[in-house]
Amino acid sequence: MKFIIFFIIIFIVNCSGNKVANYHGIKSLEKKFDKISINSTNKNDIQKLIGPPSTKSDFDENKWFYIERIKTNQSLIKLGRQKIKVNNVLIVEFNDVGLVKDKKILNLSNMKDLKYLKKTTEKEFKQDNLVYNIFSSLREKINAPARKR
Repeated sequence: MKFIIFFIIIFIVNCSGNKVANYHGIKSLEKKFDKISINSTNKNDIQKLIGPPSTKSDFDENKWFYIERIKTNQSLIKLGRQKIKVNNVLIVEFNDVGLVKDKKILNLSNMKDLKYLKKTTEKEFKQDNLVYNIFSSLREKINAPARKR
């Protein structure tokens, strides 16, 4: 009995009340966002301040993205499930000379869900078409089992 009580006391003492945080990306993006000024900060200044971008736009080489995400454990009752505490995306756009043209930061409160278009594309090939009938009869003949000879 003493062994069980000793084990429980050791277990409780070793449990930490601090939540474990998992960081991904660049820390403190909001503070670094305030240090960027439009039309005076250039690409080299951004790289010294924040570092290389998390990703660059595939369509525009002058658009850089920086990501910050912090996940924390919720509670013992939720069995270690993690909750997103901070989710920031910094978007920096440069002009042709390399100066900051626009800066924008997105966080959990102002991120919006993507809305998809609900229209469907109609196919030009319909089943009542003459070409469809010809190809379907050819397909049936090819897929038919061979006759015994």
